[in-house]
Amino acid sequence: MKHYIRGTVVGLVAALSLTACGGGDGGDDNPLAGGGGDSSAITVGSANFPESALLGEIYAQALEGKGLEVERKFNIGAREVYYDQVVKGGIDVMPEYNGALLTTSVDPESKAATTEEINKELTAKLPEGAAILDSSTAEDKDSVTVTKETAQEHDLKTIADLEPVAGQMTIGGPSEFKTRQQGLVGLEGQYGLKFEKFQPLDAGAQATLVELLLDDEIQAADLFTTDPMIAEHGLVVLEDPKHVFSAQNVTPLVYEQGVNEQARTALNAVSAKLTTQHLLDMMKRIVVDKDDQEKVAEEWLKQNALA
Repeated sequence: MKHYIRGTVVGLVAALSLTACGGGDGGDDNPLAGGGGDSSAITVGSANFPESALLGEIYAQALEGKGLEVERKFNIGAREVYYDQVVKGGIDVMPEYNGALLTTSVDPESKAATTEEINKELTAKLPEGAAILDSSTAEDKDSVTVTKETAQEHDLKTIADLEPVAGQMTIGGPSEFKTRQQGLVGLEGQYGLKFEKFQPLDAGAQATLVELLLDDEIQAADLFTTDPMIAEHGLVVLEDPKHVFSAQNVTPLVYEQGVNEQARTALNAVSAKLTTQHLLDMMKRIVVDKDDQEKVAEEWLKQNALA
């Protein structure tokens, strides 16, 4: 992204951080600040990217459909920001991705790769007061993605194929990608990749990453695998034979005292129905068709007999 990112893209990222994931009307409200809400309400949070906000909205509407009072605190930030809020009870329900949760916040040394292995470790290692509910089959992983032209030029099929050329490439992604095991740390440790440059962006700036990838301002990008723009632009997600990016099932992370049995049942019912294809379809509506996340969430719940 070189010089371009320092000007217009930084401004765009700043704007996205205010608007992505239901993040408000352009004001400067802190989503973690107390809003004078009812203490009996279940607080549902989201990270600062559109899919997380959509999942938060699905959870919130599912709970409201059971007559439970909900307070929304969306667009909070990265896991490094919101995880402690769940552990301390500032957030009661958070849409999570089980593999990333484990290796980012619970046990960075974990080698668990499958859904079963990951959830077993999370159940054993989460701090007292925090818990995971049922995982869905829906997954959204980080990836190393390149354009079709770059893949053809360097004969790239897997992440391992990048080793001879990574030193000539700029890779872009969310700022936290630089320090995560499921990020540059794992890519170097498992594949020996040392990129010429890392260009950090806000987690909500996936569209900007795609644009820069297509313009060859960056040559590789950490894109979420349910991003509809991957198929839209014929991008190539490189295979990950060494499993740097483990299973990433959508899973509710909860503060146990903040969710009663009725709430748990409602959230587990969402997980029982949610698939990766559902995520792809809903994210296309939000990212490409510009539908409101509230409408998309409501329609998905009705279609799956959850509303």
